[in-house]
Amino acid sequence: MPLLGGIRPPIALLCLLVLALAGLTAKVLGPAGDQAVPEAVLSSQQHYAEDGAIALRASVDERVTDLNRTASALNAGEPVKPERVLSDLGRTYQKWTGTTVLDLESGDVLAARGQPIPLAWLDKDVLTGDRALTPRMVRLETGDVRLMTMAVLDWKDQPQQLLIASNSLSVPAVTLGQFRSMAVVATGGEVLATAGFEQSEALNSDQERKELTYLQKQMSALSAEAADRTEENPVTAREPGSHGYPGVSGSLTGESYNGRIATAGYASLAASDPEEKQSVGAGLGLTVVAMLPVVQQQAAGAGRELYGLMAAGALVVLGLFAAAVLWRTVQRPLLALFLESRRLARGDLTRPVVVPRWGETAHLGSALERLRVQLGGGGGDESAPGGGRRRFGLRVPLALTAVLLLLWSVPVGWLLNRTDDSVSIPASMVNDQRDRTDLVADRVRRALNEAQADMVSVSGLIETGADSADATRELLKQTLREHTRYGALYLVGKDGDIISRVGDEPNADWSRDKDLPLVRVSGKGGKKPVIQTGAPVSGEQGTTLVGEVRVEFLNSLLARPGLGEVRVVDSKAETLAGSDGFLAFEDLPDDSLTDLVRATGVRVGAGPVENGLLIRKGNGVTVAAAAPFSGGGVAADVGWTVVSWQNAKGFQIAPYQLEDRSVLAGMLGLAAIVICLGWVHLVVARPLRALAAAAEKLADGDLKTVHYPRYQDEVGAVVRSLELVRQQLQARKQIQARRPAESGPTVGGR
Repeated sequence: MPLLGGIRPPIALLCLLVLALAGLTAKVLGPAGDQAVPEAVLSSQQHYAEDGAIALRASVDERVTDLNRTASALNAGEPVKPERVLSDLGRTYQKWTGTTVLDLESGDVLAARGQPIPLAWLDKDVLTGDRALTPRMVRLETGDVRLMTMAVLDWKDQPQQLLIASNSLSVPAVTLGQFRSMAVVATGGEVLATAGFEQSEALNSDQERKELTYLQKQMSALSAEAADRTEENPVTAREPGSHGYPGVSGSLTGESYNGRIATAGYASLAASDPEEKQSVGAGLGLTVVAMLPVVQQQAAGAGRELYGLMAAGALVVLGLFAAAVLWRTVQRPLLALFLESRRLARGDLTRPVVVPRWGETAHLGSALERLRVQLGGGGGDESAPGGGRRRFGLRVPLALTAVLLLLWSVPVGWLLNRTDDSVSIPASMVNDQRDRTDLVADRVRRALNEAQADMVSVSGLIETGADSADATRELLKQTLREHTRYGALYLVGKDGDIISRVGDEPNADWSRDKDLPLVRVSGKGGKKPVIQTGAPVSGEQGTTLVGEVRVEFLNSLLARPGLGEVRVVDSKAETLAGSDGFLAFEDLPDDSLTDLVRATGVRVGAGPVENGLLIRKGNGVTVAAAAPFSGGGVAADVGWTVVSWQNAKGFQIAPYQLEDRSVLAGMLGLAAIVICLGWVHLVVARPLRALAAAAEKLADGDLKTVHYPRYQDEVGAVVRSLELVRQQLQARKQIQARRPAESGPTVGGR
């Protein structure tokens, strides 16, 4: 009879799971190869490169958007002289190194400002076709690469003019920190621009020059490899950007030199939304590479590795002992009763049934012995030997097995390799937290500066007079469509009344106090902070164009993977925006963060500087950083600070990885208990309990109940044998009932 289920498969599975889990425990908790660089450091470099790629893409897209919007606004008005166009453009935006207005019919240069722009690259393909007027990268004779942005000026009854803006294609203006370098790489691995090597140009030591040469060679080699990887499709790439980055990103390791290993993160320029098709920067085929030499890490302590081997050995011992308990108390008695029941069903009644000592098998064996006596012609009232206790039955060995496995799972999962606030965090993680926080602060500051520059640009295009109301409203609508950063745009008159408005209802009044900054915050006590930026309208004394920046727009700038929770706070450390949920103007969740914000606000040298620290409290470690607004623009003086913090347990460093693996091993042990012992309980223990009760009823004389096997296993085989015994007893009873009738007195005999 084939046994498709029963007690053997779960016990065999338990042995296999125990051995597999022991091997896994020995591998992940035991001795491992020396890890030169922690995964957390590599992930941090990857995120840093992603931040640089986002900054570069946003910078390119903003240049294109600003130039096109300026050209569209100029085309909607009266013709303007080329010199006036370039003057207003340079006064509003300080982002181009050179600008030129060219007559498209004659090819003559009508006006030029800043660095001269070569025109040899202009041809028919640049001005016509599917890629007409798209930004182009042009290499000059000096070897420098410039990004050329173009827009057409087209007025009625005037020849068309081409507005060209040029700027150097350089590394995004991000804080590199100490020892880090960054490069912008084109398709094919050509390095277009680098940053971070400038401070090493005036070296005097031979050792320093050798190290500089090593770093430059590593940057070239890693850039070429990164360019090859970023050419893959983001969907099919083997190492796509994690945490939702739409492009291809990853990390690389180079060669070691003087105890340090070159680590690099790379990221291709990609649109903020994978479905977005209008990102010009994403179509340039550029890759940002961030390289940082880090000190080679030491391997984990030998004591912890020994703990892993000991845990694996203990699991083998306890697991095999638990399997032996199941075999001795469940499998062996059940298989013996299966053979005894089959012997009785065949009619072999010569020897008594061997009755187990306790549990359901004891009661089943006792019932089979009584049935053997009944089949042999006995009265069936004799008490069979054994019988045992039935109150617990098979629950006892199952519980004992569970306890044995819990003795391993609980200590390993919740006691082994536990960490506290004494964990050593790599210094590069703290530095990266600080530098990336400063990068986010720079992004927010630039976004506010850009918003105020938009107000200046649009205010210069607003025409005064009663007949210009419709044109002004249309201009505001167009600006609101092109820039999602605004929730409302409105004109405030001399008396403080709103002359024209588009978008949402204004949430705050605009004060005409000249001492107040052009970027303001109000709305305290409400649900959201109200962030306003304004610019006076030229030609209309006292009239101001005001834009309310959406808090959701600022929140989107703060959400970056690997940076934890990020918030923008004012000079009083009250929250204005955050990457996660927050209440308007609420305090920071920890006094240490508040002290950090105040410390960064202290002027050092030319101004406040960013700072980072480790907060060791309780059993955990928190990495925090704060970066005040610094640099140029109107937003630099608002007194805001970007603060970030995250629990160090999220770092992929050896102590936390061992702790996570220990918890995983303990959870897998619990899963093995539930699967195997649950299987035994459902497939063996419960059916065997019901079978023992049915056998006792049959031994007590219940010959009417038919016994149907539900499983093709040992229990099912005993049920079939029990049914055959029932049929034999029923036939014997019928024969015994007919014999008295046949041997009774006959009528009319001699």
